[in-house]
Amino acid sequence: MTEDRLRRARKSIGLGLADHSAQPDMARLRAYRMGRFQAELRRLDYGGAVLFDPLNIRYATGSRNMAVWTLHNPARYAFVPAEGKAILFDFHNCEHLADGLETIAEVRPARSWFFFAAGSRMAEKAKAWADEIIAVIRERGGGSRRIAFDHLDPLGAHHIAASGIEIHDAQEPIELARAVKSADELVCINHAIAVCEAGMARMREALRPGISENELFAILSDTNMRMGGEWMECRLLSSGGRTNPWFQEASDRIVRPGDLVSFDTDLIGPFGYCADLSRTFFCGPGRPSPEQRKLFGLAMEQIHHNIELVKPGITLAEFSEKAWRIPNAYAANRYSCVAHGVGLADEWPKVAHAQDLASSGYDGVLQENMTLCIESYIGEEGGTEGVKLEQQVLVTATGYALLTSFPFEEALGG
Repeated sequence: MTEDRLRRARKSIGLGLADHSAQPDMARLRAYRMGRFQAELRRLDYGGAVLFDPLNIRYATGSRNMAVWTLHNPARYAFVPAEGKAILFDFHNCEHLADGLETIAEVRPARSWFFFAAGSRMAEKAKAWADEIIAVIRERGGGSRRIAFDHLDPLGAHHIAASGIEIHDAQEPIELARAVKSADELVCINHAIAVCEAGMARMREALRPGISENELFAILSDTNMRMGGEWMECRLLSSGGRTNPWFQEASDRIVRPGDLVSFDTDLIGPFGYCADLSRTFFCGPGRPSPEQRKLFGLAMEQIHHNIELVKPGITLAEFSEKAWRIPNAYAANRYSCVAHGVGLADEWPKVAHAQDLASSGYDGVLQENMTLCIESYIGEEGGTEGVKLEQQVLVTATGYALLTSFPFEEALGG
């Protein structure tokens, strides 16, 4: 008995839990997430889903392993039935990573058939994978031939379809499930944001002429890793003339006095939840120019106007129509959307700009306990600089609550 206790103590991951404060109940969180996903599967009359995306596997089962690597190497997957526990197919010798997860009935070794793993034996390996999955579906799919897949390469799709199983898209049910957060999820999201804002504070303190964009972004990434976070979705940080147009990643450019520095965190923090917020800093010494303050003022108008639209029951189309109208000089460089959902990553829904509704918009309804990011980018087409701002909010019963607390740049008018 003593040896067993010592063994467990040596495997402890740290003292992050306390018995005297409100904290997330991870078993309850897993039950909520799996329950929402399975309810969506039943709504669509699917017998189950085969998931390859590591974020989807994590949402449905609570299991994680090499998330970034398996995003581009489909080396693990899970079958989630519409009723009952999941079967996880994990990477070589990784079965132990799911120990204690009550969402999983069984762990099996994955059969990898992507080219790196299978080479010239892809056809053989894909057939073996399909034979096993078909057997699992027939055993655990409740007699249904309607099965959802989030990713399925051509060889596998051929074998599955030839067996008489109907292939459906798993992204709809899992994105809809992920959209509405539980109280435990909100604790995790707030923790990720706290880590992110700690990194942002370190960035602001380090900002001075002579520092490079890469050095600044490294501070955010370093803070995330040191505080238990997982990875960075993007490297969106630029300064001076590289702030316009947007979507330029951090480089070795040296920040100069008088530059704007704009960034988007896209941080996957502790527990796998995303902190997605943006700020624009001013690098002194000196004072911002009238043009810089004008850009910042317009971005502030946009983000605050659009936040006030957030409430349960508003449709995505109505949100688009009521959103702040971007002046013509800045419209061509507008951000890709007005707002979007956020949870384990950027998620459904997306609120399109009014001028983009016909080409890329879709409808839906905001619900209580959704979490959203409200976006702003203001940069004139052909202009020198641009301002990026973003806030993360919770949809409440009566409107919204801010989840982010990091201040806007005071020198620019924040």
